[in-house]
Amino acid sequence: MSDPRVPRAPWSLRRRLVLGIVALLALVSVVIGGVSILTLRQSLLERLDTQLDAALQRSQTFLPQLGIGPSEDPPGTGNAQSAGTLGLIARNGRILAPRYFDETATLRTLSPFQQRVLVNVNSRDPVAVQLGGTLGQYRVVTATTTNGFELIVGLPMRDVNATTAQLFLIIAAVTALGIALAAIVGTFVVRVALRPLSGVVATASRVSELELDRGDVALAERVALADASSGTEVGRVGAALNRMLEHVADALTARAASERKLRQFVADASHELRTPLASIRGYAELTRRSGLTLPADIAKSLSRIESESIRMTALVEELLLLARLDEGAEAVTERVDVGPIAEEAVEDAQASSGDHHWRFVPATGKPSVTGDPSQLRRAVANLLANARIHTPEGTTVTTTVAERGSEVFLTVADDGPGIPPELLPHLFERFVRGDGSRSRIAGSTGLGLAITRAIVEAHGGSIDAKSEPGDTRFTIALPLSVSAAEAT
Repeated sequence: MSDPRVPRAPWSLRRRLVLGIVALLALVSVVIGGVSILTLRQSLLERLDTQLDAALQRSQTFLPQLGIGPSEDPPGTGNAQSAGTLGLIARNGRILAPRYFDETATLRTLSPFQQRVLVNVNSRDPVAVQLGGTLGQYRVVTATTTNGFELIVGLPMRDVNATTAQLFLIIAAVTALGIALAAIVGTFVVRVALRPLSGVVATASRVSELELDRGDVALAERVALADASSGTEVGRVGAALNRMLEHVADALTARAASERKLRQFVADASHELRTPLASIRGYAELTRRSGLTLPADIAKSLSRIESESIRMTALVEELLLLARLDEGAEAVTERVDVGPIAEEAVEDAQASSGDHHWRFVPATGKPSVTGDPSQLRRAVANLLANARIHTPEGTTVTTTVAERGSEVFLTVADDGPGIPPELLPHLFERFVRGDGSRSRIAGSTGLGLAITRAIVEAHGGSIDAKSEPGDTRFTIALPLSVSAAEAT
């Protein structure tokens, strides 16, 4: 049983059009058929009433003007009356000669029930009565003679009803055939008329599957010219979609050019900054090691200059790495075992930060991917560094490697305070920090997670983050190498 709270799926435009055509044709056919049947029946009744009036006149001709003898025939049974004609005379509750002609022109007597039905007819206009038995429905009329007798004459309605029923069946059959043909032809016509719309939908679907959010995107999808004719409504929709796609393509081209210029600027600026930063760091270190006795404030300033130059050098190196990843620069590609790389990164984190608890859970097998081992090691190290920087001392950080299906999953989880919900959607953007002041003290540049995502995506994988107090998880999913996938 369907849930009434669940809305029904709307019907397609094609189905609504076909059903509308069929419903309209059915309505018109029913109206025309009904009017035709009623008109024919009324015409047949008028002709029958004319015959009934003639039969009544013939019956009155044979009635005595002063009385009726016992041997006389009933009204309607003389003067060549047609088969099926009935007649009855009544006066003061007395019924005389209640008879009728059957189909063989044999004179028959009406049954008591039929006599009562006829006597109860009190209309000077022709009316239909149901006499039952072999007689069925009759059209009868009542007249009063000059000597006070009630004269009742009737004719069968068998031919009228049969003709009406036959016409009804013919109209019903023709209507059903017309509706079936209309449904078939309408479906074909609507399908042909809406075929360009299918092309428009297919084009829009292909465009929706393109990754337009970043990178150089060539938007070459267009609606076929045959489906973008301005002569039809659907064609105008296709033409409008083509114009929109052209505007989007121009915007994407402009964005790509702007991003290329920006990446080139960042790469050039970062490259040019490496030498002066190295000089600043070198002179600061040389001055510190010169053996000269410097005032405390100058010594402190030199130490700050040296530490900030180190941080700026790291920032420049990370910007250069991001620029290379954005440009899609070719990296070393080889089969890489994920387990040893993750384990080494955990060991390095444990050596550099003993105030956290570091755990490593290896995979049951030896899952491997195809990629650059140094970049993958850096991606894992960035996640571990992020956990170290943004969690308090004593936090347990667990790194897990697992193989499921055709992918390798590397998860870095901690039981720290968690990430603010408003920060999660922007976590992998550049220069995003959970705690700016703390990050600067720890040497964070705000580019670690952005670099990690760029590395993972360059290897055909994905990364996501989920966080709640006491459970923050970063999960990297990478496709298995071809040989490893075939082995499984």
